[in-house]
Amino acid sequence: MGRVMPGPRRRLALFLVLLTAVAPAAVAQSPAAGEKFPLAIKGYDPVAYFTAGAPVRGLPELEYVWDEQRYRFSRPEHREAFRADPVRYAPQFASLCAMSLARGESAEANPEYWLVSEGRLYLFGKPTGPKLFAQDLERNVAAANRNRPPAARR
Repeated sequence: MGRVMPGPRRRLALFLVLLTAVAPAAVAQSPAAGEKFPLAIKGYDPVAYFTAGAPVRGLPELEYVWDEQRYRFSRPEHREAFRADPVRYAPQFASLCAMSLARGESAEANPEYWLVSEGRLYLFGKPTGPKLFAQDLERNVAAANRNRPPAARR
């Protein structure tokens, strides 16, 4: 006849069986293991706009998830700066064109067209966007904030 495991051993064995059954599912749902969250700014490094004064592509191995978006960074120091103060470095209207929002429209931004003004990063859909937006910055920021969809609010 088979041997019956004592109570604590039986519970430990059951725990280990359950743990091995659910562990792969937990790893697959992890943002670091999968791509549960969309890529922000098409993979560009948000901190580089401030430090390099130019759009710089981030690296897949240097990612950080914030506000349900995966941000990439070109340097570890940029990721650490973003972690410390994401609101400072993230684009003001997520992946939307700031000028189109100011006009009551919605268009996807291109990370190559950008403006840093008053410590804030704005992205645009067309090369003319930064200049137009800056011409009346205060009014355009206010209009874009009024028109931004709820998903782009922080």
